Amino acid sequence: MITILVTGFEPFGGEAINPSWEAVRRLNGNTADARIERLLVPTTYADSIGTVTEAIDRLRPSAVVMVGQAGGRAELSIEGLAVNCDDAQAPDNAGVLREDAPIVVQGPAAYLAMLSVKQIVAGLCSAGFPAAVSNTAGLFVCNHLFYGVLHHIVTHNLDARAGFVHVPYLPEQVVGKPGTPSMSLETIVAGLDCIVAVLTSNTRP
Repeated sequence: MITILVTGFEPFGGEAINPSWEAVRRLNGNTADARIERLLVPTTYADSIGTVTEAIDRLRPSAVVMVGQAGGRAELSIEGLAVNCDDAQAPDNAGVLREDAPIVVQGPAAYLAMLSVKQIVAGLCSAGFPAAVSNTAGLFVCNHLFYGVLHHIVTHNLDARAGFVHVPYLPEQVVGKPGTPSMSLETIVAGLDCIVAVLTSNTRP
């Protein structure tokens, strides 16, 4: 049985909830082929990477699926690229504003996702979920965490694969935001379960 670590973020930007964590904490859990470990991540530059890398070093998962909120997107976005830059117009939950700052000084400009991005999207679409490849994880804490985890895995030669999934707003988050897309929590949870199934099938002998 393999271990898959799935992470979600705490609410930020004045929102009362974050669909990433609401979905992650409702995942079906252990299957015949995988043990699912869930982790809530602070939406801060200072603590997000360390929270996840500590769990990786402790649990030694085969795969890490990081999940974050991307308000305005209509589909499950499977991120293909993490860049070495923090540059956001809004502060994190600790009030820190980072502009044009490297995540790792003298680190690589970018890392490619270690999961099979196109295969995950194909699996989601064949199961009826709206999904797409994305090559922009933003320049806020989501990308910060994505880059930091990939850097940790590469520099420590860990036997793990990692990727990032952005999910839309929940319907209750778009009240008063005309024209803003959303997705039901049930659909997001089922989509993440589908991703876990794809990852599990890829690790079977």
